[in-house]
Amino acid sequence: MTHVLRVPQIDLSAILADQNPHIDLKVQSYETSTRNFLKAVAQYKTRTVATLGDKRASQAAEKKRTLERIGNVEVETNRCKMQEIQLVADLQREHKERREAELGVSAFKRQLAALRDKCASIDTQIEHYRAIAANLEREKKKERETLSSLAARNSGEADALQDRLSCVVEGIDTDQLLVRMSKIDLSDPDREFKFVLDISGGSYKVLTSSPSLATLPVLVEQLQESKDLVVFMIDVRSACVDTVM
Repeated sequence: MTHVLRVPQIDLSAILADQNPHIDLKVQSYETSTRNFLKAVAQYKTRTVATLGDKRASQAAEKKRTLERIGNVEVETNRCKMQEIQLVADLQREHKERREAELGVSAFKRQLAALRDKCASIDTQIEHYRAIAANLEREKKKERETLSSLAARNSGEADALQDRLSCVVEGIDTDQLLVRMSKIDLSDPDREFKFVLDISGGSYKVLTSSPSLATLPVLVEQLQESKDLVVFMIDVRSACVDTVM
């Protein structure tokens, strides 16, 4: 409800009829009311200023907190960006390493396949060589049997030849034969005439002889042509006989 200010009624005729006419303006009440009003205004101002100060301080604190949060967010954002850059670099490196590993595995697979093929080829060659070796072993066995048979058959002939020529044939080194002949010098039947014959390389050479025979080089040339050792030994014995006659 609206408060209506009532204006006091003044009886002007009564005031003029008074010996000392005056009008009571109630200045004291006005001054008191004015002071109360000014005091209320001052208090309102103080409260308003304090409220505004509090709000300003609160806003400043909130602004500071907001700036701090913004700074923290920026720091965190930068850190996340750096992490993202690092992660991208790690992913690229891992991708490169994975690609290199895949290439390496592919290369190893190719090498393994090549080695398996090579091993299969080598196994085939081994089987082939084993078959060849088995055949050679069978042939060698046959040859040994044949040689044994020939040796057994020729042993008697060799012994008979040595008895007839009164000589002894010994192997003294690889492809070297020592031939010792006796019963040549009738005055000394035990005297030995010796020579060493080298039969290596498909040719014949007399390395040493005792005594020395002048015709020995000619006899060696004839042996090279004839390849007949029996005839050569007979000719050598004849040459030795000639030296003591």
